[in-house]
Amino acid sequence: MKDTAESPLRVTVLGMARSGQAAARLALARGHVVTTTDQQANAPAVEGATAVHGTHRDGDFTDADLIVVSPGVPARVPMLQAALAAGVRVVGELAYAFEIIDQHGIPVLAVSGTNGKSSTVWFLGQLLERAGLHVWVGGNLGEPLSTLAMSLLKGDPPPDVAVVEVSSYQMELPGAFRPTAAAVLNLTPDHLGRHGTMASYGAAKLQLFAQMDDDGVAVLPLGCPHLSAQGLVPPVLHLDGWPGVRCIGEALVLQGTDDDGVLDISDFEHPGAHNRQNLAAAVLLAQSVGVNRDQLQLAGLRPLAHRMELVAERDGVRWRDDSKATNVDAALTGILGAGHPQICLLGGQGKDGANYAALAPALRKTARRVICFGASGPDIARVLRVALPAEISVSEQPTLESTVDEARSAARPGDTVLLSPACASFDAFRDFEHRGDVFAQLARR
Repeated sequence: MKDTAESPLRVTVLGMARSGQAAARLALARGHVVTTTDQQANAPAVEGATAVHGTHRDGDFTDADLIVVSPGVPARVPMLQAALAAGVRVVGELAYAFEIIDQHGIPVLAVSGTNGKSSTVWFLGQLLERAGLHVWVGGNLGEPLSTLAMSLLKGDPPPDVAVVEVSSYQMELPGAFRPTAAAVLNLTPDHLGRHGTMASYGAAKLQLFAQMDDDGVAVLPLGCPHLSAQGLVPPVLHLDGWPGVRCIGEALVLQGTDDDGVLDISDFEHPGAHNRQNLAAAVLLAQSVGVNRDQLQLAGLRPLAHRMELVAERDGVRWRDDSKATNVDAALTGILGAGHPQICLLGGQGKDGANYAALAPALRKTARRVICFGASGPDIARVLRVALPAEISVSEQPTLESTVDEARSAARPGDTVLLSPACASFDAFRDFEHRGDVFAQLARR
């Protein structure tokens, strides 16, 4: 199946990371004339497309019929603004792929938020599969949405529902992206180098609901000042409030939903209040496609890699990989979830404006030792030596390997060694997954 038109569209794909490559292949499959462009001269090329890499040509933007933008490229860059001024349609990869998904009538459940979105998507996909649905899971997590669109063009059987993780970057150019139901889990300081202010960051997240009408469902946290439900068209359900869901003891209590009542979560095995909140959001979204409480099977839900993942247990010591905690708020969640006694590993490439002193209250409750590593390790250690009592040891190591060696020497039976870095990974690793994989190998060594 290809788009039908008197002449093929001239499509420029900007940014050739994973999403851009998938979008370029999709555009070619739709019969478009495709140019890919990236500032990196060695950026991957896609067979069938004209690759303009290492530079940008003005005409590839102002003379195009459509520009598809990878999420790593800010919408405010001059060449995109010039294209918009010339009347060129500019959309993100997610929106471009959604055009095909929408044509096939596939319900889309979308999850965003500063922290927890990947775990929520992961839990939701499993819950829907256990309820008997054929589910596709991807977006910002895993495969780009264009991958699903390609499979549909090839004639592959469509899924019953698509579960999509959505980042704030993807919502800068949302096009006509219109999920059936969507959740924004939370909003804490992150990505402010791109969005500027918390208000702008929140506004980007709320774009998730902009195209939805009153037969959709919007899930929001209660009381977040930058995630106001005011003016939203779809009905709103709340996390930790009603109408919506609250976690009370070993139960989720739902009121004002399609399936009100109590859901026993004593079989849910993942530690921490944050995981229960993620589960609560997944339950609300599952309801939106007709899955009721009595169809939900919680026992044995698999954890997502690098999110509080137990990677080794030896001599009474547990080693947990929470490498996805790339900011202070995510690390706070992991530190509290891992409990006491704890050896906490912090460090990597710090983010502008990160307040590492905010970790101190949680560390006082849980940690008996903190080891700081990587490019920002000395800065974190300096802050925590002031903020923590003397009985909590704060030390520094240059690398993750030497950090794990120190943790192994210091660990006692009953301890949890937690990698919850509060930093990005790019000082020493390709990404947080690479960092987590290396940690797991070192822990098992």
